[in-house]
Amino acid sequence: MNLLRRYILLLSLTLSALTGNVQARNSDDADSYKFDIGIGLGMSGYLGDINESNMFRHPGFAGQLSFRYMLDDARWAFRGVLTSASLRGNSGDFKNWLPGETPLSFSSTIYDLGGRVEFNFLPYGIGETFKKLRRWTPYVGVGLGVCLASANGTYVTGSVPLAFGFKFKPRKRLNLMLEFCVSKTLGDHLDGNLSDLQGIKSSFLKNTDWHSGLMLSVTYEFGKRCSTCHYVD
Repeated sequence: MNLLRRYILLLSLTLSALTGNVQARNSDDADSYKFDIGIGLGMSGYLGDINESNMFRHPGFAGQLSFRYMLDDARWAFRGVLTSASLRGNSGDFKNWLPGETPLSFSSTIYDLGGRVEFNFLPYGIGETFKKLRRWTPYVGVGLGVCLASANGTYVTGSVPLAFGFKFKPRKRLNLMLEFCVSKTLGDHLDGNLSDLQGIKSSFLKNTDWHSGLMLSVTYEFGKRCSTCHYVD
């Protein structure tokens, strides 16, 4: 009888230990974070008065810092982005010339600070199995920003970024992102004072410059959320 009691006690302790380990693993898997911070590197491009077709005809270097607040639904996020990029252009690429016209070129450095709303097409993350999370997802982002350009002086204008990208989570709290972002500025001086080179004025919407970036980024998550219980009836 004493031996039976010992077996029952040993079995109870073993089950309790296993249950505790499972709960600990589930608790760790349920950890989620509110913020991430990241850095990105890539190439930049320009569309404007002396480059009207191929955005990456004269690619430059681009770097990026970002801070993101992630909502608890694993779909939506708010992101702040600071981008620095070099832009170049040369009107010698044009096939059509006016009589007596000489080629024009520019080199500029821009700084673009903006905020975006991002949407993941799939619920993104690791753990929290009740949310059916995926370790990868395509996403889009749109927002507003302020752009400072330094070509033949300093010029400040507004910008409207539109981003398309792909996220992958190789491990918890770490994210890899490949993103293409194109920003329409609300002015015509990213390339300096080059404007209406053919002497023909167009509408405000058409007569503005664009800058773009193809960026590879890595981000790290922090700021653990408070855990909540989820019951299934």
